[in-house]
Amino acid sequence: MEILWFLIALGLLAAAIGPFVMRRRHAVRQVAPGSPDAADPATYGFVRQEELDLRLPGPDQDLLDVLDLVQRTQDWRAASQLLAGTDKEGEQRWQRVQAFAGAASLELQHQPGTGGSWLRAWRAESPKDAGGAAVHAEFLVQQAWRSSGGAGSDDFRIILEEARSVCGEAALLAPGDPVPYITELAVARGLGYSHEQFDQVWAKVIDRAPAHMGAHLAALHYWCEKWHGSREEADHFATTSAARAPQGSLLSALPLFAVYEHLPEVNLVSGFYQSAVVTKAVEGALHAAHHAPANDPVLPHVRHLLIFFLVRSERWTEAMHQLVCVDGHVGALPWTHGSDPAGEYTVYRALAVAGYEANGGSPATLPH
Repeated sequence: MEILWFLIALGLLAAAIGPFVMRRRHAVRQVAPGSPDAADPATYGFVRQEELDLRLPGPDQDLLDVLDLVQRTQDWRAASQLLAGTDKEGEQRWQRVQAFAGAASLELQHQPGTGGSWLRAWRAESPKDAGGAAVHAEFLVQQAWRSSGGAGSDDFRIILEEARSVCGEAALLAPGDPVPYITELAVARGLGYSHEQFDQVWAKVIDRAPAHMGAHLAALHYWCEKWHGSREEADHFATTSAARAPQGSLLSALPLFAVYEHLPEVNLVSGFYQSAVVTKAVEGALHAAHHAPANDPVLPHVRHLLIFFLVRSERWTEAMHQLVCVDGHVGALPWTHGSDPAGEYTVYRALAVAGYEANGGSPATLPH
């Protein structure tokens, strides 16, 4: 009888800890340097971890040159000229506004009181500059998330209320520009706009740029379960947008971002990343990446997220193909969700290389 009770207890214990052991077995981790299982990403021409660029998801040399000049001289005029020459309806303007705002915000964080003075000078010396107003609005949004007391605090709401006001100014200065309204989508998420209020802002975005991928990503965050929607609403928004995507649009990748936003905190399902839901979203994103123009500014965002899912799905060759396209830059999801984007990215890169080589791949067999 004692043996029977022992076996029952042993079975219950195995049932309790088994899934956690399974999850640990499939956890992503880096092989120690020098281990027989370690693969060397350098043999593929990949950039060393300490040299990875954290500022952008992909190359934009004009932006980097101007950003370096502005930060070195604290003169905003080059930034103004670059934005004035950037297409209003395109994805690139949105990304450049984010980059300038992020640079000013980080400067202020590292140099309280003096950092980002070029943005203050820009707004003071040229208050009617549409680019300066757009950057200022995005700067306030980033400040609210980065330095206030957190979502729901008084400071957070005060900063976002100011951001909303500046969004209105920027919109008046550039009537055809969707960027101020895209920025307001983040304000809407933080201030908890009702669905009706959010839809009013969204209508202004799609009137100006109906296939804007950056705008759809901002809207998706609002509809997620952790904010003001649900898993079902986010999925509906993503799949509907993907279904309406014009030829060559990256909107077909939106369902993969919806899957990412609703990943379980603890995955107890063996084979989750090979499931039908994940596989369908990955295939949609691969299709979008294959047919999008090579110079689409949002394409690196899609490729970085694909790397995450392809490595998790043990689709090593496909992951390597994406790595070849984006290596050198890590300023994108999922890496920026953590405190060490470069470190997280290089873990996945090393796993992709190791898996690729374990299945017969080599630098000679990987096309560039």
